[in-house]
Amino acid sequence: MTASAANGTVSLVAGITTRVVREAQRRHRLAPTASAAVGRLITGAGLLGASLGSRERLTLQIKGDGPIGSIVADSWNAGTGSIAARAYARWPAADIPLNERGKFDVAGVIGKGRLQVTKSYELGQPYNGIVPLETGEIGDDIAAYLANSQQIPSVVALGVLANPAGIVAAGGIIAQLMPGAADATIEALERNAREMPAVTQQIVDGADGEALLAAVTRSLDLNVFGDFTIAFDCRCTREKVESALLGLGRDELSKIASEQPHTEATCEFCKRQYVLSASEVHTLVSRLDARG
Repeated sequence: MTASAANGTVSLVAGITTRVVREAQRRHRLAPTASAAVGRLITGAGLLGASLGSRERLTLQIKGDGPIGSIVADSWNAGTGSIAARAYARWPAADIPLNERGKFDVAGVIGKGRLQVTKSYELGQPYNGIVPLETGEIGDDIAAYLANSQQIPSVVALGVLANPAGIVAAGGIIAQLMPGAADATIEALERNAREMPAVTQQIVDGADGEALLAAVTRSLDLNVFGDFTIAFDCRCTREKVESALLGLGRDELSKIASEQPHTEATCEFCKRQYVLSASEVHTLVSRLDARG
């Protein structure tokens, strides 16, 4: 759900991402703490993806020194009011005890490091922004990126609630101040974000995207624009796998074809497996030979 508030000086987006996070957890067999970390990042990517054009893609990458290693989340405009998103963790089994507040210790599993945001376009060079992690809680880090690299003061609330059976609820809110916003407006947003129930609790209680927006804006004159969906999807194809194999060069491909009856490649994002026979790998060698 997208909206504005405070006479157009605040741009907002909110969404329920429970199904997306469940799918990421299922595909990668994420441990509980890893599920919370990956779930927050893919939620942030999906919400930021609501502003992407038809040929644009956004990538959020966290590299930390904690047990999970790194996390990457992609989002892109899939057309007809839909945002596609995908994510993976370097070490999906990473899990640590709950923090002192009884919550998933996302900061602990990530550790110290950096957040890199890449926006890719159909034409031209991609834009890269890198900021050190503020807290490792992901929502705070995305807000720090928007403030420091984009000069957009923002309030970001992301959440994942899980139990032994799996993901119970996930979602988030991002509110960004536009030029001309009053200081009192950001103060009101920050106060509302602190005082409102956790995003996941609101979702469990039945809140939809519009209700989440109302909770963070309260009396700031909310103006809802429209709804969109966020779904787990992947951009991998057999052609891309073949292109990656071609990048190994003729000698390495010839060695693979002669030593292995088949070659397997697994997509990091969706875990889809692609299998090429030795004959198909030899065909790739022939393609390199034809190029001279």
